[in-house]
Amino acid sequence: LSTPFDADAVDELDRLGVPAFKIASFELVHLPLIRHVARKGKPIIVSTGMASLGEIEESLSVVRDEGLDDIALLHCAVNYPAKFESVNLAAMGTMAQAFQVPVGYSDHTPGITVPVAAVARGACLIEKHYTIDRDLPGPDHSFALEPDELNAMVRAIRQAEAAIGSPIKQTAADERDHRTRGRRSLFASVTIPAGTRITTEMVAVLRPGIGLAPRFLDIVLGRRAQQTIEAHEPITWDKI
Repeated sequence: LSTPFDADAVDELDRLGVPAFKIASFELVHLPLIRHVARKGKPIIVSTGMASLGEIEESLSVVRDEGLDDIALLHCAVNYPAKFESVNLAAMGTMAQAFQVPVGYSDHTPGITVPVAAVARGACLIEKHYTIDRDLPGPDHSFALEPDELNAMVRAIRQAEAAIGSPIKQTAADERDHRTRGRRSLFASVTIPAGTRITTEMVAVLRPGIGLAPRFLDIVLGRRAQQTIEAHEPITWDKI
């Protein structure tokens, strides 16, 4: 796809069959241009560098007034290159909450750190400047990625996506063996004959976690063993 800067370019791209249109940050407030793009009925990606929430809202309203709701926003810091402290990735969440549309990130920083961080913060699209040689003349080459770096960025983003996972905090499937082996539980430190009242000296808190969890120690102490518990055996509910 491509970024048009006037109505003729919009018409030409539409004739070429582009699947979507990109609106550059500088054109966010060019509402007549955005309206012309929206009338083509294709998805629109709007870059939001320098924009206020009010300006973004106005731009989206123009698109939606044309009956189009297939819109994504790109958070962006417009400097060439941008400073890391100017990026403000946290604003992506604000935009997503405010406008209820997918939000990605358009990057002007050197390297791949910030795009990967943006994905970890929820970015669903990444735009990154790409070049075959950073020594070429022009405003973008100096901070663009060369082929091997672009490959590394994509790999790192896929790894970040895999690591994000679910908001549910739970034991991962590959942690279960470690949970059993590494956690402690209650064991008999000596043989406890059936009917014996259990005292502190009779219980040890040891690995693995195959007996009662340590949090049950106060409940176990003072109970009578329902059966003989051999030394070094785990203490379980059926035994006390």
